[in-house]
Amino acid sequence: MTLRLLTAAAAMALAPITAQAHEDPDAVPKTTDVLVEIYRIAPGKHREFLETIAKYDEVNARAGLPPRQLYVHRDGASWDFMLIQPAKTPEGKGPALDAAWEEMGLPSGPDFFFSFRSMIAEHSDTFATGPISAADYLAKAAN
Repeated sequence: MTLRLLTAAAAMALAPITAQAHEDPDAVPKTTDVLVEIYRIAPGKHREFLETIAKYDEVNARAGLPPRQLYVHRDGASWDFMLIQPAKTPEGKGPALDAAWEEMGLPSGPDFFFSFRSMIAEHSDTFATGPISAADYLAKAAN
């Protein structure tokens, strides 16, 4: 499952939803469940981490999926990189992702864990729903 979460990318665009994007102003926009991963990278491993993520994004491309969203720290908190991607692999894409992973010769199982974690000092995973405005989220609530 970790492999699929790391290789899955947006099944739909995760661009911010705005009022102008609504064809029906009374409609509540569809949202996506996403996985937000925040990483603090081990010293000297930043380039290696980004090169690894680029390989995972190549797996996505080979499977017909877009890359995960990457955010790079500029100032403030102690994180280095944040990734946002769907919480689940899109239906029917699992076999293509697995095949692309294998074609690229990327590690799996315990070898995946050891190689990926060698670059990470600390990380957190959070599942979220969005993007959505506060008003649209409230509209989804039972009255």
